[in-house]
Amino acid sequence: MLDLLFYTFTFIVFIQLIYYGFIFAKFAFAKNKNPKQKNIAISVIICAKNEADNLQQFLPSVIDQEYPEFEIILVNDGSNDNTLEIMEQYATKYQQIKIVNVKPIEAFWGNKKYAITLGIKAASNTFLLFTNADCNPLSRNWIKEMSCHFSNTKSLVIGYGAYKKRKYSLLNKLIRFDTLLTAIQYFSYTKLGIPYMAVGRNLAYRKEEFFKANGFMSHMAVRSGDDDLFVNQIANSKNTEICFTKDSFTEAQPVTSYKNWINLKRQKTSTVEHYKTKHKFLLRLFYMSQLLFWSLGIALILVLFKWKIVISLVAIRFLFQYISIGKSAKKLSETDTLIILPLLELFLILSQLVIFITNLTSKPHHWK
Repeated sequence: MLDLLFYTFTFIVFIQLIYYGFIFAKFAFAKNKNPKQKNIAISVIICAKNEADNLQQFLPSVIDQEYPEFEIILVNDGSNDNTLEIMEQYATKYQQIKIVNVKPIEAFWGNKKYAITLGIKAASNTFLLFTNADCNPLSRNWIKEMSCHFSNTKSLVIGYGAYKKRKYSLLNKLIRFDTLLTAIQYFSYTKLGIPYMAVGRNLAYRKEEFFKANGFMSHMAVRSGDDDLFVNQIANSKNTEICFTKDSFTEAQPVTSYKNWINLKRQKTSTVEHYKTKHKFLLRLFYMSQLLFWSLGIALILVLFKWKIVISLVAIRFLFQYISIGKSAKKLSETDTLIILPLLELFLILSQLVIFITNLTSKPHHWK
């Protein structure tokens, strides 16, 4: 039995080395492209539900973008606070703001995709850039950096949406490590020619791609997924580009309780079931290899079975991991997560196990 566990562990380490040494290295060692500014007209779409405070705090950073031609589509998705009033206040001051007030209807109750669809239809421009009401572009060049990656062949641009750092918070580091690891995966797979997801905090695409795919209709019944499921549906090796210059980042406000973070993760994780088969296989294989690496490695070390070889394999795997994640973290300004990387990885694996078990019994329903 111990021999079987050892050889299984060795095989698992080999799989992990493929991920960290080949797949994730595609992004870790990627160089930034510097395409010329296009100055194409952009429609920035922000869908908000009960986001009055966040709009007051972060909308000015979108309005203040240094870009020659852009409009801002503010979509009020049936808010019951004063979100609409805040939108109207800004619209009276700035001509580039257009408001779409979505009134809930029974067929699409609580469905963010319906609200975003109305926002897209209201957009005057061909090129659309999406973010959330609680997101802050970290540069006045955000629109310029994202839009310059559009071309005759590239109609989908995937950016990085970070979370704000909070001092002395282990949960904050866990959230940002999870965000970093997710970004490493979707950037790396895009570099490999098999893009599979993006985050709505920083995403751009041509309007024609939306209508060509018949919008969100193929997954309208799935409450979440206006970003990742849509990208999973339309993205391919020819039409997708990544943007990871620091001026292109957005930053959102992270939750401050573990329970709230788990609920958000549950919602996102439930959409994976609707990904294409090859994407589900690659994502699940990575998670299972992580889980088995830790469980088998700890078990073999505890019983001292071929412990010198086991520790050597563990060291090699961590070396590959630190090189790959370290270089990526530097690109995405998340290097502080590296200090306790093994601890964060273990916490994340256990949290994902909790989410998987919880989602077997119940599903999240509303986007807000």
